[in-house]
Amino acid sequence: MYKILICDDESGIRTLISKYAVFEGHSVLEASNGMEAVNLCKTRDIDIVIMDIMMPELDGFSAVREIRKFSDVPVIMLSARGEEYDRIHGFETGVDDYVVKPFSPKELMMRVDVIMRRRSRTGTAHDIYKKDGLEIDFTARKVMVDGSNTELSPKEYDLLFYMVKNKGIALSREKLITNVWGYDFFGDDRTLDTHIKLLRRHLGDYSTLIVTLRGTGYRFEG
Repeated sequence: MYKILICDDESGIRTLISKYAVFEGHSVLEASNGMEAVNLCKTRDIDIVIMDIMMPELDGFSAVREIRKFSDVPVIMLSARGEEYDRIHGFETGVDDYVVKPFSPKELMMRVDVIMRRRSRTGTAHDIYKKDGLEIDFTARKVMVDGSNTELSPKEYDLLFYMVKNKGIALSREKLITNVWGYDFFGDDRTLDTHIKLLRRHLGDYSTLIVTLRGTGYRFEG
């Protein structure tokens, strides 16, 4: 199964998640602060990280930023707050999913499975999309805007790639969530809207290629 790093300054939370993870057949490493998590990601083979936001020494957002300098390991962020700012900040940092406390440990493990299964389905056929100054390399997972490389989070890449592959087609919110996050996604529409907002910000002058279809979803015009 998966090697999961659980990072939370509350030992009770770590124990609860660890119990369910081990029951599901996963192996677990624990960290009580962001600095420990960063060091473990550098020295150990980690499949996925479950990271709290509010921690001593190094908070979750800062820890993810450090981890992203050397690894694209999936990260699920835990938080006692559910404001849009936290979700946006987390996704900008490179977080794959966001769970608000209190949460169901069983649901959390199902989210882990969804993310890991999704990651294993990545295709290998080389393909490049170009539109004026926008260049998207699907194989290398690179997005160039007017000659400059634009760093996206793993889920932002998945969403953009799916929309571009289906350019000119009206994509319902349900279809986007199903095909990008998975059939058993447990989030809500705000997660999709937040990622669309971040994608438009990354695309700059080409943000207009993502068209909002009121009451339906989105369409990539290319």
